[in-house]
Amino acid sequence: MSFQAYLDTIEVKTGLTPRALLAKAHERGLDESTVKAGTIIDWLKEDYGLGRGHAMAMVHVIKNGTTISEKHVGSDGVHRDVSTELWLDGKNSRPN
Repeated sequence: MSFQAYLDTIEVKTGLTPRALLAKAHERGLDESTVKAGTIIDWLKEDYGLGRGHAMAMVHVIKNGTTISEKHVGSDGVHRDVSTELWLDGKNSRPN
């Protein structure tokens, strides 16, 4: 599954866009560079029922921003993303 597909599924599972979850993480102080991934994963599991894979996609966004490595862009297979920039504002509002 691509990074973007994880984020799209997170929206379906939680009813919140990734940007809304990012704002909630910020409100909780979970966007600080010193926060461990496990703390974020635990919060997403407890409050939203997200599994580790989906939570790790949000950990990346929370700790590193919306840019992903070019090695995933244009590659073959199920892990391929179309861009190095992730869309956080809802799967239905993503430009083509």
